Amino acid sequence: MTRRTDWAEYATPVPPPHTRERGGPGDEGSAGTDGDGHDGSFAEAEAGTPHGEYDGGPRGGGRPRGAGGRRGRRSRDRGSGPAADGGSPSSSRAEEPEPPRDPVEQARAICLRLLTGTPRTRKQLADALRKREIPEDAAEEVLSRFEEVGLINDSAFADAWVESRHHGRGLARRALARELRTKGVDSTLIDAAVSQLDSEQEEATARELVDRKLRATRGLDRDKRLRRLAGMLARKGYPEGMALRVVRQALEEEGEDTEHLEDGSF
Repeated sequence: MTRRTDWAEYATPVPPPHTRERGGPGDEGSAGTDGDGHDGSFAEAEAGTPHGEYDGGPRGGGRPRGAGGRRGRRSRDRGSGPAADGGSPSSSRAEEPEPPRDPVEQARAICLRLLTGTPRTRKQLADALRKREIPEDAAEEVLSRFEEVGLINDSAFADAWVESRHHGRGLARRALARELRTKGVDSTLIDAAVSQLDSEQEEATARELVDRKLRATRGLDRDKRLRRLAGMLARKGYPEGMALRVVRQALEEEGEDTEHLEDGSF
């Protein structure tokens, strides 16, 4: 009598021992069924599932990690990029220090930037170059060249300064000369610039300043008004005699009695 051949035993591998049910080859549920009438062969349970499809968790509950999965992409990304190959050539070039620039070129660039939109004296530019540690010979070369071509002109600077500060701030010749000295303008150029203002123009400007402030002092006693208005003119560089004369005249026009006021009140 010929033994019946179970083709499932040859078509698929026999499951590992820990997955087989107890009983002999002839028991139901050992190799053919699972005891409930269902075909429970190990090969059919794994059919259609590529090797390595699951990551070792419970069967059917693991996360896919195939060639196109997220873990595969992460591993590929980890092996690429600048950290893996020691940095790209472009990043290495960016870290290389720049070669030192010519001091003359540096001085020229600094001066041009400072002169953009704002006139400056030679001393102001020289101080800026010294602060940036430009060598003295390079600074002198650039400053002299800028004077030759008219980019630095202390005389024109002083004239424009006097015109602007007198009409804009009401400064007198003494205050204007003091400001120009702090900017390094030569005394000869300062004298020529402030000589544009004569005494009559200075006094007219002083009257305008007092008229603007006179209303704010109303209600104060006469001596206090005198000191406040004359002090304002003194801070703007007006001589004491001119300041007292202008303030007295303004107070008299308002009806104040200034006959007994003395210069010592100022």
